[in-house]
Amino acid sequence: MHPTMKRVLAIALAALVTTASAWSAAQADVTVALTAHRVIQKGGREVLEPGDQAFPGEVLEYRATYRNAGDAGVKKLAATLPIPDGMQLIANTASPRGVLGSLDGRTFATLPLHHTVKLENGREVRVEVPASEIRFLRWTIAALSGNAERSVSARVRVAPIPVAAQLRR
Repeated sequence: MHPTMKRVLAIALAALVTTASAWSAAQADVTVALTAHRVIQKGGREVLEPGDQAFPGEVLEYRATYRNAGDAGVKKLAATLPIPDGMQLIANTASPRGVLGSLDGRTFATLPLHHTVKLENGREVRVEVPASEIRFLRWTIAALSGNAERSVSARVRVAPIPVAAQLRR
């Protein structure tokens, strides 16, 4: 694996763990485990393999599993899955449905996201934001019972290595 790609993947996984740690500290009985798996085809079927290494163009599935270790249920849990730099969200792969997306981690809206673009003639039009530009996904889990868990997931593609990085090989 190219050293730059290895570093991007390590940073991506660190970002996932950092987000999980900050969240679980705020909710004593709820923890989150974040994983990344490579999505590959073997014998005509899809298989998930450990995602600690991946090459540009490969698909990873990020999964966040929220577990309530306490006896009391938790309501309105905001399950957030960051999409780290170097990764591009693949449209329509978020599960479960009903996901919100964000470009900045602060403002969330129903997917697909849209923004307004001003044309040369001065007219403004709303256009869809490419899924590859989305940096955060969020689901609202209405209730998470005591001693229960729920998972959310989405697939991303490892972004191509910038030309400048390729030239430094």
